[in-house]
Amino acid sequence: MNKQALFEIGLEELPARFIDDAEKQLKTKTAEWLGKNRLPSEQITVFSTPRRLAVLIGGLPDKQPDIEEKAKGPAKHIALTEDGEWSKAAIGFTKGQGKSVEDIYFESIKGTEYAHVDKYIEGVSTETILQEFKELILSLTFPKNMRWGDRTLKYVRPIRWLVALFEEKVIPFEIEGVQTGAVTKGHRFLGEDITLHHPGAYEESLETQYVIADRNKRMEDINQQLVHLQETKGWEIHEDKELLKEVTDLVEFPTVFSGSFDEEFLKVPEEALITSMKEHQRYFPVHQGASLLPYFVGVRNGDEQYLDNVARGNEKVLRARLSDAQFFYEEDQKISIESRLAKLKTIVYQEDLGTLADKVLRVEEITSLLSDKLSVSSEDKAHAGRAAHISKFDLVTQMVDEFTNLQGMMGEKYAEIFGESKEVAVAMREQYMPKQAGSASPETTVGAILSVADKLDTIVGTIAIGNLPSGSQDPYGLRRQALGILQIFGDHNWKTDLTELLDEIIDHYKRKGLGTVPEEQLKKDVHEFFDARAAYLMKKENVESDIVDAVLASGVGFYPITKQKAHLLSEKRNDSDFREVHESFGRVLNMAEKADSSAVDPSLFDKEEEMNLYHVHKDMMTEFESSLNASQVEKALDTLTLLAAPIHGFFDNIMVMTEDNKVRENRLALLNNIAETLYMFADFRAVQWKQHN
Repeated sequence: MNKQALFEIGLEELPARFIDDAEKQLKTKTAEWLGKNRLPSEQITVFSTPRRLAVLIGGLPDKQPDIEEKAKGPAKHIALTEDGEWSKAAIGFTKGQGKSVEDIYFESIKGTEYAHVDKYIEGVSTETILQEFKELILSLTFPKNMRWGDRTLKYVRPIRWLVALFEEKVIPFEIEGVQTGAVTKGHRFLGEDITLHHPGAYEESLETQYVIADRNKRMEDINQQLVHLQETKGWEIHEDKELLKEVTDLVEFPTVFSGSFDEEFLKVPEEALITSMKEHQRYFPVHQGASLLPYFVGVRNGDEQYLDNVARGNEKVLRARLSDAQFFYEEDQKISIESRLAKLKTIVYQEDLGTLADKVLRVEEITSLLSDKLSVSSEDKAHAGRAAHISKFDLVTQMVDEFTNLQGMMGEKYAEIFGESKEVAVAMREQYMPKQAGSASPETTVGAILSVADKLDTIVGTIAIGNLPSGSQDPYGLRRQALGILQIFGDHNWKTDLTELLDEIIDHYKRKGLGTVPEEQLKKDVHEFFDARAAYLMKKENVESDIVDAVLASGVGFYPITKQKAHLLSEKRNDSDFREVHESFGRVLNMAEKADSSAVDPSLFDKEEEMNLYHVHKDMMTEFESSLNASQVEKALDTLTLLAAPIHGFFDNIMVMTEDNKVRENRLALLNNIAETLYMFADFRAVQWKQHN
């Protein structure tokens, strides 16, 4: 026990974005492989750099544990013939267990005797089993693979060396002509080859040759160097976890350095400079307060020798990048917004949906529709309309063509330069918010309207041409955009019916002859798509599935209110005092399905209970609707509960399905009328109250 094994895959440089997942796979699959092969271990440690993936396994035994087990066979009356001889079933059973019939004994299980034999399986040596680790190496998956030379194996990068050790012994196997051994490689430029005499020496041996194999140690080393540099210089290097992670996976021996650039470049919008530094060069930008400084911080794959030369070389590269950005910025200002809008007519948005100019026109129309539904001020409506009209002009600027992630941000900058109002300029940026689930929504009403209008056009249009997301496939990011719409509705507490809005947009699409999906099918697909997204968000807030089904029975509707209803019903489903109310609602909803109309004639009432129910319902409607519209959901439900007693009185004393046709239809119409009111809150039949006795 307590022996160690080491496996290292030496590779050509891995893409940084592949390393995190590869390391996780290696650890998970190693644990599974050990379990499958009955090899207990005490520790699994993984290592990764751009040139290697490795796993150190500690606490291994010399061999698998021996197994002593009892094998159960056929029942006694099957194992023995009438003559008391062993049957073919008994002989076959023992043969399959590597035993003979002389080894059979009988034991009773629940009153029936069964044949048994004792088995002893001697454990295989660990050294032998470890030779099969080759299959685990080949099982690692990557986003992209490649072949090299005349090899047949497709792998992430060419394998250059393999280390496989169990204590001091090499575990023999080969992959595509590369044989395992005990020799690993140090840093490509600073280090030398290392012969490992024991797995436990792996990490320390590599450090002597300028390789920090532990990814977390490299990351912490970089972070500490950044902290030291900013303390020394008096700078602020803002925390950027993604960039830190990326540079960690680009180096084996990190050394932080700094450089500078011409202050003249600070006239270019900060976002463009930072993008040039981070996205293209993997530099950390430097701030002092809110101001960007003309410095940058990089991470070298090497030691501190000739660091000044390294900094100067990087300054030269960055200068070229920033010069490009400055040129694009200055040239973009020479062409007006209206001239750029004309260019949108020449760019195809989607073959079946027209050009970018066509999309902009649809977004304008949805913006106007949404502005009216929200009853925004005439000023906000005008700003939203103008913002929609110019919303995509920055897509044909040189700056956004070069730095695509600056769409919206450059739109805001250029809109300000060309004299657009602040509201319109801000909306250029906010139309792309929230950028991902849970990130910030647009702060302004104008930006929120434009964001929703743009996303609604994208979603409805994409589904209209038959590209409804399925399974994990969502190439156009429609789920993310739908979640963004719901988030905006919630954050801005918009009290407009999203279900009705979707229908109006779909009608608009069909009047224009857009899309290939039939209208009714399109409505079904779009509503179910949004219902699923709303359900996802509510379940994330711990709302039970049956409650979600209940409040979404009629669609998303007024989403902020729908969500409030869900949380309230989630509480009420545990309230025994509410059970009687729920039962009364269920009786109405079930019987109302038999109604053909909701037109009630009070003159046909001949029972006090039906007249009483009619008046209670009529009297409570104004307060119920006003409570819902005011987002006073609990008050609305309390108002609904006033119906419970008269509903029970109605059913306890009245025969609904009477032989008199007019009376029967009138009573059903009354129940249908009440059912329509109940559905405004939820389909109470979907709530599984009986789970909470």
